[in-house]
Amino acid sequence: MNAPPLRAVIADDQALVRTGFGMILAADGIEVTAEAADGAEAVDAVRRTRPDVVLMDIRMPRMDGIEATRRILGGGADGGSDGTRVIILTTYDLDHYVYAALTAGASGFLLKDVTPEHLVAAVRLIRSGDALLAPTITRRLIERFAHRQESPQTTLRRDLSGLTPRELEVLGLLATGLSNAELAERLFLSPTTVKTHVGRILSKLDLRDRVQAVVLAYESGLVSPGGPAATD
Repeated sequence: MNAPPLRAVIADDQALVRTGFGMILAADGIEVTAEAADGAEAVDAVRRTRPDVVLMDIRMPRMDGIEATRRILGGGADGGSDGTRVIILTTYDLDHYVYAALTAGASGFLLKDVTPEHLVAAVRLIRSGDALLAPTITRRLIERFAHRQESPQTTLRRDLSGLTPRELEVLGLLATGLSNAELAERLFLSPTTVKTHVGRILSKLDLRDRVQAVVLAYESGLVSPGGPAATD
């Protein structure tokens, strides 16, 4: 039995961007269920069509992409959309809005000049449950902007007391930018064991992906910008 087609919503205030991205996704068999010209339309489109992935511009009229992301993923009055993941579209790779979008629950970001191949691969990667950002890129964003983001609306608050000492160690190292293979080498564990630890951390903390795990590690004080993981 074939898997259902991947479904996407494209939210951008530039019609040309929406059309171009839509043609690229459709050519690869990805169904574009709706387009939106602003954040409010994006929230409505997601509520109506329940896509797997949303390509979300940040700077849009009426409602920006950050607030739309928050509402789509469960932080706003409209309620969450189970299973939908958000990829942020931005013009600059260190746009200061990106950090706020990640803390709102986005699973990564793409530059608007992305190649067609990378766009399709990114959408499929997000649908598979992975995160689009390498932890090292996420850390660059956090280290640059974390001290500026003090709004409780953009803060991930989780209790780390449910993690085992090993899981805390893995989370702290993950936030320093190590891949699973590097974690395995550092901790003298198999890659499979590391993957299991990461999966348990995400499950216990109710996090969507590694991006949120890195954000949380900084937000909680487990690690600090420019410093090693905190230890007891």
